[in-house]
Amino acid sequence: MRTRSLVFLAVLALIAGVGVAIWRGTGPLPDPEQCSAVVGGRKVPLSSEQGRNAALIAAIGLQRRLPARAVSIALATAYQESKIQNLAHGDRDSIGIFQQRPSQGWGTVAQIRDEHYSINKFYAALEHIDGYETMRITEAAQKVQRSGFPEAYEDHAPDARALSSALTGYSPGGAFTCVVDEPEGSGRAQAVSKSLDEAFGTTAVDRTGAREDLLIPVANGKVGNRLGWAIAQYLVAFAGPLKIQEVSFDGRTWRTGRNSEKGWTGSNAIDSRVEVNLG
Repeated sequence: MRTRSLVFLAVLALIAGVGVAIWRGTGPLPDPEQCSAVVGGRKVPLSSEQGRNAALIAAIGLQRRLPARAVSIALATAYQESKIQNLAHGDRDSIGIFQQRPSQGWGTVAQIRDEHYSINKFYAALEHIDGYETMRITEAAQKVQRSGFPEAYEDHAPDARALSSALTGYSPGGAFTCVVDEPEGSGRAQAVSKSLDEAFGTTAVDRTGAREDLLIPVANGKVGNRLGWAIAQYLVAFAGPLKIQEVSFDGRTWRTGRNSEKGWTGSNAIDSRVEVNLG
């Protein structure tokens, strides 16, 4: 028995040794898929779903020509109500990102579960509040939501402001990034164009090359640069479902797979267009 045990242990040691050799040969395993924003030394970690929903909240805010403050209010509300997730349940009949209730006139269940619909409904209600731009975030959110915990939204204000600044392009380029597994197969230009149109409104998109890579022109200057970064970071957030390999803008490039752990790195990308590589 002792001999068999020694042989068994030797086999285990051999297997473990091979495992170590394989690990070292291919480098460290990639981090789990996730997103984050870093603004002014504040890091905001997000799951992939949270990252996509946050990017969509920011994009629709820009489409409606709302100030970054409105995006901060929406994000703080989404944090408190659902942790920025599109929930199928909640208190009583509350559902969705903002836990809107069909019984209170927010729409049907199917409508509220549509992220684009629910985000637009939130912003429409916010726009009817006089002076929301100068209110405390929690006060503006409460006037929309009428929660039983009116001060709870303020707990999320710092993270919401950082995310809003990053995703609307007001913070230095590349403030928002994601770790995304390399997609299987190539994305489709039509799907990317549709996603951008629904999020930002009509967006000019040019196809280039046989791989259906995309060029998205933006205006020069601060406003164009902010929009360019908002679009670029939105595409990073949705790189997984859209099967995007690479996004470049304003001297920085983000790549999927192991490279996505590095975030945005230096490149020759110009500041008048967002470049998208679909593989």
